[in-house]
Amino acid sequence: MAAMAADPSSPLSLRERKKLKTRAAIRRAALALVAEQPWEATTTEQIAAAADVSPSTVARYFPVKEDILLSDEGDELLEARLRARPAGEDPLESLRAVVTDAVRATLAAEPEAVLLRARLMVEIPAVRARLTETTAETAQRLAGAIADRTGRDADDLEVRVFCAAVLGALREATVYWAEHGRDPRDLVPLLGRAVDTLKAGPALRAHP
Repeated sequence: MAAMAADPSSPLSLRERKKLKTRAAIRRAALALVAEQPWEATTTEQIAAAADVSPSTVARYFPVKEDILLSDEGDELLEARLRARPAGEDPLESLRAVVTDAVRATLAAEPEAVLLRARLMVEIPAVRARLTETTAETAQRLAGAIADRTGRDADDLEVRVFCAAVLGALREATVYWAEHGRDPRDLVPLLGRAVDTLKAGPALRAHP
């Protein structure tokens, strides 16, 4: 999904916020390079030089190159904000709120970067494949927060299925948006439609 910028008012520690800033700098450098040359031709060394960090730093933060485009530096912040939602709130609505708030913030702060990432997602099979993997990783991370909110264990089947279903639906809505015009105004409503589809249940009704 969309990356979130480090926020000094966030519930993260100073060390964690510094890490987010480094990750964001690497991502900005990579996107600037990819705006001018093919992704396949963009090397870790080039990205490191553009971000003013060492290649080993890039590799430490992003062991898989495609993660620079897709692995949200906001996963930690997403989890923290999920844990901060009202205790009695429906878990599905909690996830809807934190994800859509993050997407709105990113669209407002970095619209061109979001559009570029969406284009690469459609054009490069390796990026699309890695998106599926990173979405699953995010779902696993958020399972702990959902489990704590519902009094379950993070490894409960129901918790794992719930998180995988929600994050998978949001991923599919993002891919759909990337494939169908990529108008920034459409992304948040499409994410909302995905959540509403889950909320209505797995049955697919005929379109009226």
